[in-house]
Amino acid sequence: MNRHISMITLVITLILTFCMAATHAANQGPDRIDIYGGRSGKVPFPHAQHQDRINDCNVCHSVFPQETEAIRKMKEKGMLKPKKVMNLQCIKCHKEEKKTGKPHGPVTCSTCHVKS
Repeated sequence: MNRHISMITLVITLILTFCMAATHAANQGPDRIDIYGGRSGKVPFPHAQHQDRINDCNVCHSVFPQETEAIRKMKEKGMLKPKKVMNLQCIKCHKEEKKTGKPHGPVTCSTCHVKS
């Protein structure tokens, strides 16, 4: 009887582990993307690095959807004000991390934006 319970527990554990790994992999997204940066130039964005560090997609994607060129499209439709993403998302988070002494990303515009 105990052997059957142990076997069932093992099978359930394996199934749950597989499901969690598959869900995590499905939500990864690209390793690196270029974000629309307006006249200041594109922003090469280490997406996977941010996912590993933040662990909550909604931190960014509550502001803009998970789709290609979302920021550009929203700005063109007037749904995002200039510098909103940078000031309220990127720079804000990087400065908070810097204040607490944690490793942080760039805190100035020209560090991220690349003019073509």
